[in-house]
Amino acid sequence: MPNPTSNNSTAEPSLSEATTAIAGHSLVVTVQQSHPGERLDAFLRSQFPNVSRGTFQRLITQGHVQVNNQPVKPTREPRVGERITIHWPEPTPPEARPEAMPLDILYEDDELLVLNKPAGLVVHPSAGHDEHTLVNALLHHCQGQLSGVGGVARPGIVHRLDQETSGCLIVAKRDLAHLALAAQFAQREIRKIYLAIVCGQLVPPSGDVRAAIARHPSHRKRMAVTDGQGRDAWTRYRTIEPLHGATFVEAQLHTGRTHQIRVHFQYLGFPLVGDSTYGKRPNIRLTELTHYQAPRQMLHAFQLSFIHPLTRQTLTCEAPLPPDFMKALETLKAQA
Repeated sequence: MPNPTSNNSTAEPSLSEATTAIAGHSLVVTVQQSHPGERLDAFLRSQFPNVSRGTFQRLITQGHVQVNNQPVKPTREPRVGERITIHWPEPTPPEARPEAMPLDILYEDDELLVLNKPAGLVVHPSAGHDEHTLVNALLHHCQGQLSGVGGVARPGIVHRLDQETSGCLIVAKRDLAHLALAAQFAQREIRKIYLAIVCGQLVPPSGDVRAAIARHPSHRKRMAVTDGQGRDAWTRYRTIEPLHGATFVEAQLHTGRTHQIRVHFQYLGFPLVGDSTYGKRPNIRLTELTHYQAPRQMLHAFQLSFIHPLTRQTLTCEAPLPPDFMKALETLKAQA
């Protein structure tokens, strides 16, 4: 197993709206400014985007969240100076069953692991995918040592990759590691580098896309850049190599919205090769031009850099390009 690159680092993750102190399985959040009209559950969701609002509603209703040591309702408005105590109960036995499945581990210790997820592997159980998921494999590999912050359906899952996206993915073994990593994701302190192949000759060859993303107004399973609404999204990209009818690119995610890279490159007019959801017609034209048809969207989470929640060192993990991605590059290079 290769070791990640390590650098000594004294940088501390920061929270824009809160300061934290952890004792046991409790997290204390001090509200730094009032949020008129915002519910407590929504406020907590904004601080920890990797924990669902429904999870916070359940914790508040069950008395696991208190404000100034008093039980409250999810509708309560946070006020400046208040101390919100979140107690994370021990996870209940997972509904998913452990399965012995191969895992490509890039890094692992008692707090977390980073793996190279293959394309086609679903991250957590959902409708139509109640087995053979990454969670099933993790339950077997970690022997129950996974954080419970994500609930019984998503033990250990700090962030996700689309089913057809390959590459680096972080998994938390302990609750406190999960919370610390989630805070780093929320504050954009994790460096995320993706490699992709897009349809067409990318123009301009490098740049920044700052375009808010929201649910598509008519296709509920899709996302879209929409005027005047949505959550801010920022992707920086650069061309690595022009190909025949396509471009090999690097993309750095400064935010982590659903389908962000796929949506932003579609917005530019250069959807991902193999992405039938966001680029069906350009992919048909590419196949007609090159006689190459991609087996999936050509997107790979190449590199993740983050601060280890226990050692405070910066870890950098890289996942090598998988064979199908390499074949796409070789095929389109040969015709260039």
